[in-house]
Amino acid sequence: MSRPQRGQRVSITIDDLAFGGEGVGRADGYVVFVRGGVPGDRLNVRLDQARSRFGRGTIEAIEIPSPHRVEAPCPYFGRCGGCRLQHVDYQAQLSFKSKQVADALERLGGLGPVDVRPILAAAETYGYRNKMEFTIARAGDGAGLTVGLHEAERYDAVLDIERCLLQSDRMNALLDEARRFFAASGLTAWEQDSGEGLLRFLMLREGYGTGESMVNIVTSSPAVSELAPLAERLSAREPRPTSVVVNVNSKKASVAVGVEEHLLGGRDHIRESVGGLEFQVSANSFFQTNTAQAQRLFALVVGSAGLTGGETVLDLYSGTGAISLQLATRCRWVYGVEVTQAAVDDAARNAAANGIANCTFLAGEVRFVLPSLIAQGISAQVVVADPPRAGFHPKALRALLQLGPARIVYVSCNPATLARDLGELVRGGYRLEWVQPVDMFPHTPHIEAVARLERVPA
Repeated sequence: MSRPQRGQRVSITIDDLAFGGEGVGRADGYVVFVRGGVPGDRLNVRLDQARSRFGRGTIEAIEIPSPHRVEAPCPYFGRCGGCRLQHVDYQAQLSFKSKQVADALERLGGLGPVDVRPILAAAETYGYRNKMEFTIARAGDGAGLTVGLHEAERYDAVLDIERCLLQSDRMNALLDEARRFFAASGLTAWEQDSGEGLLRFLMLREGYGTGESMVNIVTSSPAVSELAPLAERLSAREPRPTSVVVNVNSKKASVAVGVEEHLLGGRDHIRESVGGLEFQVSANSFFQTNTAQAQRLFALVVGSAGLTGGETVLDLYSGTGAISLQLATRCRWVYGVEVTQAAVDDAARNAAANGIANCTFLAGEVRFVLPSLIAQGISAQVVVADPPRAGFHPKALRALLQLGPARIVYVSCNPATLARDLGELVRGGYRLEWVQPVDMFPHTPHIEAVARLERVPA
């Protein structure tokens, strides 16, 4: 049979999920990726792309639904680019995620049989996020503003979201209050093409263990007087937010991180409680977005480190010190390395607030800071690393192998880069003992995993 053509309709059975959550099927051996396809579905699909090795298609009709297919509760499902797996039964989501971790380790890492432990499921699959970023844009008809999330496959279009099921009722109430203010304020949305307009993002945070909340409005210029009425409206609510801030990002890059900050109400941070410790989290700091699962993740990391009390530990990509401080109560000293100065400042404050004095937090890229520590003669018996999605920079990984700790605990949010880096570490003299997937983000394709490695004696 000849290769299918663009616009052609084909009947396929979905037999797998790709890393981004698309269904994967075959038409006479020709691979087709289908957004919204669930393994076990028999679908009639229209091909939107038909390349030489694979195509992409849109579901025209579900001929036979998968036993794993369920009704998505969110009215925005399918249009919103967020929760791509709401239509998949949760137990099936867990199975697919575990399989993707195992497949990545084998295919991308070049690793042999690996002990992939049963995935840690989330007790709460909705309302679990303690942070959400909503984009503010001019409405499609040119009248008014849209406050929402990007449409699926379209970064240039924002879908108006009145209520998101992944955040709590309290955060949805703050979203509603801010939306009403923006609609009545006459303020303009920032537009990337022209670089004009004021409002860029609305970021909401919540301390699940403390009940505190933050409203952060990201703007293109300081707008304290323009947004002061919003702070007054929010402070009149019950419960009122703990923190209302403005972050200014005048750069073209479309990111919800400001270069300067103005306090409109309350404190410039909120507190979160995890593992018996209290953490200060500011607007630009990283903190795990699922507090309940973060507590389980941190406990897993600390247990995997196997500390006896006398070790020096490096915590690479340490954020606000959430893992560092858990480790510090069980070892001699911890060095935390984090690129964001605001997070390093938070980590130092968190250590002081918890009465922990055996931590040193350093600002900078791991690829530069780690060789500097080695040059100073600092050694470590255990390294914990939680890099961004891109994984280790090659120079940072080489420095880690040069350091040669007895044990490495690697926390990853990307199975592909986890597999790549684990492969390099194994080839560099380490034994991969096990990998433990953790479902931090139900209904999304994202997968967290923890891996433990031991150095092989020379």
